[in-house]
Amino acid sequence: MELAHSLLLNEEAYNQLGEVQKAEFIFDWLRYLEKLLLATSKSDVKEKQKALVEQLLSLLNSSPGPPTRKLLAKNLGVLYSIGDTFSVYETIDKCNDLIRSKDDSPSYLPTKLAAVVCLGSLYKKLGRILVNTFTDTVGNILKAMKSAESQGRYEIMLSLQNILNGLGAAATPCHRDVYKAAKSCLTDRSMAVRCAAAKCLLELQKEAIFMWSTDLDSVATLCFKSFEGSNYDVRISVSKLLGTVLARAIISKHPGAVSRQSIRRVSLEEVLELLGTGFLRGSSGFLRASGDMLKGTSSVSRDVRVGVTQAYVVFVSTLGGIWLEKNFATFLSHILSLVSQSHPKATQTQTDAVCGRRCVSFILRATIGGLLGEKAQIAAAKDICQAIWKLKKVVDAVMNDGNMEIRLGSTDVTASQHMLVCALQELGNLIYSLGTTAAPLLQDSSAGILDSVISVILHPSISVRLATAWCLHCIAVALPSYLTPLLDRCLERLTVLKSSPEAVTGFSFAVAALLGAVKHCPLGIPHGKGKIIMTLAEDLLCSAVQNSRLSAQRTQAGWLLIAALMTLGPAVVSHHLARLLLLWKCVFPVSPKDLETEKSRGDSFTWQVTLEGRAGALCAVKSFVSHCGDLLTEEVIQHLLPPLPCAVDLLTQLSSVLKTYGSTLKMPSVVYRQRLYELLILLPPETYEENFCAILKELAADLTASDIQVAASAFLLPPLCHQDDLVILSPLLQETDHRFIEEQLLLGNGIACGSLEYDPYSIYEKDVEGDSVPKPLSPVLSVISSAVKLFGVVCAHVGEAQRLSVLEQLLDSIKHTKGARQQVVQLHVVSSLSSFLKYLAGSKGKLGSEEMRKPALALVMGALESPNPLLRCAAAEAWARLAQVVNDGAFTAALAQVSFDKLKSARDVVTRTGYSLALGSLHRYLGGISSSQHLSSCVGILYTLSQDSTSPDVQTWALHSLSLIIDSAGPLYHMHVEPTLSLIIMLLLNVPPTHAEVHQSLGRCLNALITTLGPELQGNSTSISTLRTSCLLGCAVMQDNPDCLVQAQAISCLQQLHMFAPRHVNLSSLVSCLCVNLCSPYLLLRRAVLACLRQLVQREAAEVSEHAVLLAKDNREELTSDANIREVGLEGALLTLLDKETDQKLCHDIKETLNHMLTSMAVDKLSFWLKLCKDVLAASADFTTVTCVDTMQEEEGDKGDDASVLTTGNDDKSFPFTNPRWATRVFAAECVCRIINQCENAHSAHFDIALAQEMKKRDSRNDFLVLHLADLIRMAFMAATDHSDQLRLSGLETLLVVIRRFAAIPEPEFPGHVILEQYQANVGAALRPAFTSETPPDVTAKACQVCSAWIASGVVSDLNDLRRVHQLLVSSLTKIQAGKEALSHLYNESASTMEILAVLKAWAEVYIIAVERHKSHRQPLKTIPCSEESVRNGPHSTDGLLDLVHTDLSTLSRLWLAALQDFALLTLPSEFASQLPVEGGAFYTAETSENAKLHYYNSWALILHATALWLTSTGFVVADPDEEAAHLSRPVTPTSMCQGSSSGATVKSPEDVCTDRFHLILGISVEFLCSLRSDATMESITACLHALQALLDVPWPRSKIGSDQDLGIELLNVLHRVILTRESPSIQLASLEVVRQIICAAQEHVKEKRRSAEVDDGAAEKETLPEFGEGKDTGGLVPGKSLVFATLELCVCILVRQLPELNPKLTGSPGVKATKPQVLSEDGSRLVSAALVILSELPAVCSPEGSISILPTILYLTIGVLRETAVKLPGGQLPSTVAASLQALKGILSSPMARAEKSHSAWTDLLRSALTTILDCWDPVDGTHQELDEISLLTAITVFILSTSPEVTTIPCLQKRCIEKFKATLEIKDPVVQIKTYQLLLSIFQYPNPAVSYPYIYSLVSSIVEKLQEIDKRKPEDTAELQIFQEGIKVLQALVAIAEEQHRSQLVACLLPILISFLLDDNDLGSATSVMKNLHDFALQNLMQIGPQYSSVFKNVMASSPALKARLEAAIKGNQESVKIKIPTSKHTKNPGKNTSIQLKTNFL
Repeated sequence: MELAHSLLLNEEAYNQLGEVQKAEFIFDWLRYLEKLLLATSKSDVKEKQKALVEQLLSLLNSSPGPPTRKLLAKNLGVLYSIGDTFSVYETIDKCNDLIRSKDDSPSYLPTKLAAVVCLGSLYKKLGRILVNTFTDTVGNILKAMKSAESQGRYEIMLSLQNILNGLGAAATPCHRDVYKAAKSCLTDRSMAVRCAAAKCLLELQKEAIFMWSTDLDSVATLCFKSFEGSNYDVRISVSKLLGTVLARAIISKHPGAVSRQSIRRVSLEEVLELLGTGFLRGSSGFLRASGDMLKGTSSVSRDVRVGVTQAYVVFVSTLGGIWLEKNFATFLSHILSLVSQSHPKATQTQTDAVCGRRCVSFILRATIGGLLGEKAQIAAAKDICQAIWKLKKVVDAVMNDGNMEIRLGSTDVTASQHMLVCALQELGNLIYSLGTTAAPLLQDSSAGILDSVISVILHPSISVRLATAWCLHCIAVALPSYLTPLLDRCLERLTVLKSSPEAVTGFSFAVAALLGAVKHCPLGIPHGKGKIIMTLAEDLLCSAVQNSRLSAQRTQAGWLLIAALMTLGPAVVSHHLARLLLLWKCVFPVSPKDLETEKSRGDSFTWQVTLEGRAGALCAVKSFVSHCGDLLTEEVIQHLLPPLPCAVDLLTQLSSVLKTYGSTLKMPSVVYRQRLYELLILLPPETYEENFCAILKELAADLTASDIQVAASAFLLPPLCHQDDLVILSPLLQETDHRFIEEQLLLGNGIACGSLEYDPYSIYEKDVEGDSVPKPLSPVLSVISSAVKLFGVVCAHVGEAQRLSVLEQLLDSIKHTKGARQQVVQLHVVSSLSSFLKYLAGSKGKLGSEEMRKPALALVMGALESPNPLLRCAAAEAWARLAQVVNDGAFTAALAQVSFDKLKSARDVVTRTGYSLALGSLHRYLGGISSSQHLSSCVGILYTLSQDSTSPDVQTWALHSLSLIIDSAGPLYHMHVEPTLSLIIMLLLNVPPTHAEVHQSLGRCLNALITTLGPELQGNSTSISTLRTSCLLGCAVMQDNPDCLVQAQAISCLQQLHMFAPRHVNLSSLVSCLCVNLCSPYLLLRRAVLACLRQLVQREAAEVSEHAVLLAKDNREELTSDANIREVGLEGALLTLLDKETDQKLCHDIKETLNHMLTSMAVDKLSFWLKLCKDVLAASADFTTVTCVDTMQEEEGDKGDDASVLTTGNDDKSFPFTNPRWATRVFAAECVCRIINQCENAHSAHFDIALAQEMKKRDSRNDFLVLHLADLIRMAFMAATDHSDQLRLSGLETLLVVIRRFAAIPEPEFPGHVILEQYQANVGAALRPAFTSETPPDVTAKACQVCSAWIASGVVSDLNDLRRVHQLLVSSLTKIQAGKEALSHLYNESASTMEILAVLKAWAEVYIIAVERHKSHRQPLKTIPCSEESVRNGPHSTDGLLDLVHTDLSTLSRLWLAALQDFALLTLPSEFASQLPVEGGAFYTAETSENAKLHYYNSWALILHATALWLTSTGFVVADPDEEAAHLSRPVTPTSMCQGSSSGATVKSPEDVCTDRFHLILGISVEFLCSLRSDATMESITACLHALQALLDVPWPRSKIGSDQDLGIELLNVLHRVILTRESPSIQLASLEVVRQIICAAQEHVKEKRRSAEVDDGAAEKETLPEFGEGKDTGGLVPGKSLVFATLELCVCILVRQLPELNPKLTGSPGVKATKPQVLSEDGSRLVSAALVILSELPAVCSPEGSISILPTILYLTIGVLRETAVKLPGGQLPSTVAASLQALKGILSSPMARAEKSHSAWTDLLRSALTTILDCWDPVDGTHQELDEISLLTAITVFILSTSPEVTTIPCLQKRCIEKFKATLEIKDPVVQIKTYQLLLSIFQYPNPAVSYPYIYSLVSSIVEKLQEIDKRKPEDTAELQIFQEGIKVLQALVAIAEEQHRSQLVACLLPILISFLLDDNDLGSATSVMKNLHDFALQNLMQIGPQYSSVFKNVMASSPALKARLEAAIKGNQESVKIKIPTSKHTKNPGKNTSIQLKTNFL
């Protein structure tokens, strides 16, 4: 194919190819040429132009296929528009000659068509240049059209469209001729020609004024005619033409030049009248109202009506939203009049009326819903409301007339009903889509929406009453706050007006509809409403008998209310279940005998009521089963069963009842059947086993009944066909934007579409399709579909013999009927069989014996040859299911053979299509085709069929089947890939574009092939690249196809290719194709575009976005104006689309796409994204200010304004989004939060303003989030103060995110302040509206969270500023103090629980923060008198927050404790349910406990923490250990505080109250921590642990824990588990802190016991004292019973996790193992240190014996940590773990147990071993030297020497080794090591016990002196050496101090010469280094001290050495003056040294 890529055609390569390849080669060359011409320079093109033109024209004669001729024509046009134009006339003549040619053979046709297409393209490109030739050309073309067949007519129309487009106004002379030709084509029998003609006329009307003036009527009539017998595409094209022409007629400003032609102005009324005529009379026009029209027999064909409906929508859309706003009233009254009585024909039958109403609803929805912004929609709603009022007045006038006869017969009443239904449904939909933004509309008293709606409930027509109920349902879903008031109002009216039949049905419908709305309103309704409704329903049912006039209505109403009540779910229904079951039992006779007697009694009216009642009861039980599955226990099912046999009996008797009492019972009996079937489908089949036979009989009778005339296959079969197969049928089965009205065409003329009045019970069901009205089909139809479903279930459960007989019976019934009836019966029977097979396959059942197969097969084969394509489709699916349930290879092969034989012999289309599909779907459920031979035969046959150009249908079905086979064959198909691909390409290049369905099937095949090839498509081998090129070529052909669904296929093929071989798909052309189709009128194409976009942006979002913008800048004319990509980018275009789009799936894809783009690009294009979101949110900001206006006159004044808001020119620039809907704004607010999250993972400058500003200065392209803070706050503010509640929630969430992320960022210009501080007014203003009384609880709850976050963030330091927000919290606190009773009764009780808990949680958070700040400020204030922080906040503000909270603390604490008590009750296991309080808790009611649990789960943790803090600050004991026991507990607070309602009269002692509270907090914590759910948040766990910490901070709870050992152990085990299951270091640290506190509590307890024992037994002998502490006398610790053991487990767990080497099992030996020491992470170090602290505390909890048993473990672990982490750090620092282990060692060694007599000797042995271990660490193991830190080990040895009793370390062998270590270390050259060694030695030398210190002094002094003398000789060079010297001197001085008199003189004699040698004389002092100067000072100072101290020795030395004396004197004299200054400073320099040594001491020694 590379050879095709040249400017001129490579004829050599071309001639070597075969036929198919030639076509491919040409197409590829033309594609390449198209791009190349645009890129080549003009001169090059001109040079080769002649050759090129020749080549292109020669191609005309080679009969090019449709895509090729289109490209060829395009290239010719481009070539001439770039190069010279002089030869163009020859070309045109040549084309005209080709067209004139008399050759009519089929082989010459492509050439003629190509010539036609070329002419169109040339005129389109060159336009006015060719103006002088065009009349001949057009004449020639039109002449050719007379003899052309459909393809020719199609191409000629499109070519004329291009010619008109190119020439513009210059083509006027031919307008009339073209118009005439197009008129005839518009009613052509070929649909494609009609579409082409419509496009041509659409082009023509741009210039041909007569079309929208003088000929307007005839254009309209022509379009109406064109709609007759049309398909979907024709309706789209023609309605576009008609709508556009009519809109032109209204807008046109007639130019002056044309004024001489008399042009009539057309008024809006005339245009609407014209459209109305089409809607009502169809194409028969005005005058030709033929006889049958007058007789009133004909009604308009549905397709005309649907077409006109679409034209209405196009008409209004073309005129636009602003026009609609201005003319809304006129438009509305016209549209409603379409279904009024002035046109009785439109609504003469119910079927017509329902369809007419659908059309009207569609027009209203598409225009009001699609074109108007929210503000205009509110105005529209008021207009609709006015219309309802007017219609109601008419009805009232009639109804008030006393004469009963007139009342019922009046035409006015029936006349208004359809108008009312449409108005009410639109009003409902409108308010539904507005959501809570409609609040101002309903509050506006002048509009009186609710009153007008409710007033219509009493309308005599049942459809109006239902529509009203539905409208109320929509209002309630949109505005949940209206749900309860509406429900109350309706219930009240229902009770009062019980004697009016209209009121009973009307209000019961309304109540049912409102109950159906509850599940859409998360806040629910008060629980008590269920009881009221149930009582009312019972009342209605009981009183039904009393008054025969009302019995039917009351019966229906009663059961309807009960059925609707069931939708509230198990929580409500469980309370009424017993009453429901009782009513259910009473409604049916008890035994068959009673049924018999019943039959003989009564008349047709009583039977009607009885059947109505029983049908209602069945419906209520069905509703119960489907909505309350949780309540369906065995026991309940047993109660449900008894009436069932009787219900089935009645079913079998119905026919005889009908015979007896006449046909009035026909409808009620059908309804009864349907209800029973529906219930049985839902129940488990085994519950009605004994009735199977009876049910099957009835079903068989129903399915083959003789009186069913209508074959409604369109609703029965689609669920039974495979979704993938439906695409080959009528496009109506596919989803389109017009599905709502197109559905009626699908059902066929005799059948009504679904409508609410067919089944009032559907009003409370959740509708399948989003927001539109439920559309149940008429009972006659729905009973069939229920029967079909039930047949599948029952047949699968009966015995085989019965199954066989039923199937045979059904087969016979088909044979015995004839004609149309036979089709109906066959349809029903095959549907039931399919349903049976589907059910069987689903339940993994088997078909049974061989005999069963025969009737099944016969039925399916009969259907495969049925003329109804839908039935063939269902049969093919049944065929596949049959193979699946038999599951036998031989049988499957036999089925395939049957298909082969049929396909080989049959010649008719029906058989060939049916069996080809059967062949394709055969293997669908069998997991792949098993034999390749079978595959080859399938493929061979389908190849042949797919080339049968005589029948496009056969081609379509065969190709579809082929695509299924490719899918199911998998890898087996590889051998067929190449031939299949070339077949597909050949067909794509040759099948005429008029057969779009063939192209669609080809697309599916190509898609399947690409999937089969999969990732292999990336390969580079020639075969693969050829395949890949062919695939891309196929996609290109399909992209150029005029049919939208084929383009959708092309896009999804490219999407697949992009997934498998992304490098080979040209992204820019794909993106351009996607952008062009973004706003296509075809839903499936838009879906394909978005599915593809969504995939592309996951991988390369930035590239896609760039391509889209570049494309928009090039501004190709195809780019639809709807998507404004140039201004707002692809992202903005998608947001606009999201705003307009109604399809759920599409909206979901748009959101996903935007999310992916945001994730990958938001950080780089920050300003762009934020501006997008801001524009969307700001576009509605003006709306909020206007809608608050409430009075009428202002409203009028606003009208003008309304328009100006939308239209002002400059506004458009600033707001690319006009009036986005609330859902879009919510999405924008969510995007803002996502952007903030994305920035968090990006550069740190996003959250650091100083850095951001600096980087922005450096490069202005840098952009950071923090620079947009003002915008973020503004967006959050706009959203949080909107009318829409969802938007308010999103706004508050955004605000919360902003506060949390930005609270800590300092403001660089004002040190000590943060940047958020300047926005406090905005934050306050955003929060205030959420605390008004009418705000829903979920918004208030969210706002509370924001309040507490704001106060806790510490942004505002000034108390007065804080008070504003604090005041909001105070107001809500007062609101909730009254508990669950006080809050509004609008919502469910759990909603008030949510609000109360949110307030309490917010306060808890504030209190916790206040306490923390208070603590943290108290600590630093002790040490640092004035830090900057404390200056800023001053002590007042730190306690200020606490003071603010303090005023409300008493209330809060009470409420917190109550909430915790509730939570504790709610978390009890279900077996304690009986013990719970009946009335519920403080904040929840017993009935709503399930819903309330969730709210408690969200808030308990912080409340627990706050309560614990409060109790520690006040509520526990203020006890002094010295006081007598009587005063042990003295709570500070009054005891009434925690007295629950249950405590009654018994007053608890303070001690009990405290104990209760303590156990409450402890219990909740342990319950939570011991079974952590996977969804437990970190926040909760941390809060819980902090609460425990706070609790154990005070003595009283500690004494509780200490004295109750089991409790302590329990807690430790729970904490151990937390540590094991949660990896977070912060949680583990918090847990360890609690463990430490528990151990402290135990220590205190042991001490206390010992103390009291000593006090008591003071006189007795010491020996008899009992042992306190663990391990008693034996020393044994019992796991599970021992606190110490539990603690050890936990510590080992922490240590081994951080340092696995400590585990002897891991290292293989318990001894020392050579591993390299490691530095732990900061978190790890903290954890290890905390664990060591706990370990060192343990001996104190034990008895002496006990301490002996745990000591080895503790020492092993402590020394192990030391060994594993002793790493050398620079500067001689010790790692924190080492420091901790030394500290712990010190603690252990100095434990009193070491000295206690019982344990002394054992401890001594163990400690010696420990010391040995440390000494062993030093020595190399296995010859490798460890890199341990000598300082750490030396320090450890020193700790041993100083902290243990002397006998541990003074045994010679150990002492000798220790001394050696010190000697060795002194030799190390590292100055740091030397300094530390000196410091340690100093501490040892000073040890008071000579037995310990002397050996060290003897062994080490000499070497120290040597060292000092050495330094003395070589003079120190740096500060380190100076320090060593100083430390050495300190050691010697200490020795001098310790030494006995006789030795002192020798020591001083050593010391003095060394010191004096460092004194400098005057000359040197000036030039000396700073080190030497320091030394000089140091020496001098020391000498000055020593001299006076040991004066005699000093004098002797001086005397013996005159040189020294002289030097000293000189120094003293020389420095006399400076000494005064020097001494203080030198003292100062000495300080740090001293300090460090002191620090070290406190640390470890």
